[in-house]
Amino acid sequence: MILITPNYFAYAALLLWPLIAIYLFATRPISQALLWTILGGYLLLPVAIEIKLPGVPGFDKNSIPALISLLGCWIFARNSRSPKGIGLVEVLLAGLLIGPFITSEFNSDSLQVGGVYGSVVLPGVGHYDALSASVAQLIVLLPFMLGRRYLSSHRDSLTILRVLALAGLLYTLPMLLEVRLSPQLHAWVYGYFPNSFEQQIRDGGYRPVVFLGHGLRVAFFAMTAVLASAALWKCGEKLLSVPASVVTGWLAATLLLCKSLGSFVYAMALAPIILLTRPRFQVGLGIALVSLSLAYPTLRAADLFPSDLLLETAGLVSAERQASLKVRFDQEKMLLAHASERPWFGWGRYGRGRIYDETGKDVSITDGHWIITMTTFGFFGFLTEFGLISLAVFRSLRAVRIVPPQEQVSLAALSLIVAVGLVDLLPNSTINPFSWLLVGALLGRIEAIGNVRARIPAERAPASTRAFRAA
Repeated sequence: MILITPNYFAYAALLLWPLIAIYLFATRPISQALLWTILGGYLLLPVAIEIKLPGVPGFDKNSIPALISLLGCWIFARNSRSPKGIGLVEVLLAGLLIGPFITSEFNSDSLQVGGVYGSVVLPGVGHYDALSASVAQLIVLLPFMLGRRYLSSHRDSLTILRVLALAGLLYTLPMLLEVRLSPQLHAWVYGYFPNSFEQQIRDGGYRPVVFLGHGLRVAFFAMTAVLASAALWKCGEKLLSVPASVVTGWLAATLLLCKSLGSFVYAMALAPIILLTRPRFQVGLGIALVSLSLAYPTLRAADLFPSDLLLETAGLVSAERQASLKVRFDQEKMLLAHASERPWFGWGRYGRGRIYDETGKDVSITDGHWIITMTTFGFFGFLTEFGLISLAVFRSLRAVRIVPPQEQVSLAALSLIVAVGLVDLLPNSTINPFSWLLVGALLGRIEAIGNVRARIPAERAPASTRAFRAA
């Protein structure tokens, strides 16, 4: 909830970001400008406010960097790789954009929710709502499309890891400040706190929130920075003349102070895997993770997911974490039962997919992105969105087998970061424009490898590693 009215600087920051972005595109390489525009907007712009104009989606910290990046690439980019033909990627993209229209056709009826103590009427979903949702979805997918087209080389993959690790290193300064003083920066700079302050108190201290709206998002970002730094460590890279090993240790220590068990477990499990195992194993692990994510709704619906075991494990950590996890599982069960009434295309907007008590009060808690998607756009929406993210990881397996060893590390690390991001969409809703940029970059890199491979005569393929270095 917003506790204080946003100040003028909050709106000024949204309006100034396009100018900053255009400067970046005019002065820096396209890859760096694109990365810093999307990631910088996500990390620095205010949460939960927008500049709203009639008839168009609101301009906020997600849409403004995406739209200005599109303009910047269109003006300043010279050479880029254009995807050719229509394949599974284009089919999934089309499904994401067409899905809202199908959902509206099955949800034109109004709903009366509640009971004897009161009721609320939820409106039907019309064609205008479908158009609005589709346009919003298109804006969400812009970073994916830009990453696929402009971040497709090995050099770009290394740049992604450097930018992510450097941004994480710089972000530790405000993070540590909020760990010490409590999460106040968003209120000090923008005049309001965008969430429940009580949720940021954990284990006798504070979770840093900075400008991301919730401590879980900060912890997840810090975790991805740890993984990126670990990959640079394996490559023997330095960051600001500091060995990547030192940066990785500093980022991991800061992540611990974020007091998010999930993100800390991700980092402690995956960073050693990046450092100590072969890239092919890492990609295989990523495929296992995204496969679990795709199967999760079916496992939950069939009551085959080991939720009781996870609850017992959480209880070993603390009763508070066990209780929090139980609430999530209970809510998922109720919401999934409601979603099963319209399983294929969901209930649409206006809270139609949520649960209401006898007074008509909304009693739903939707933490996981997957259940939000399932209740709103059904299994079709889940499969197209999660399938698009998973596809990049699945295709990494063939790509990592045919690139030279020095390129395998960055490709595998990027694949693993995308995979763990998809897993985190089961308990949380941490997807953001930079997440989609990474998915697009990974897919673009894989497609570029495939294009180079296709141009090499079959008899020369085994000895043609020089061609891949230029990809």
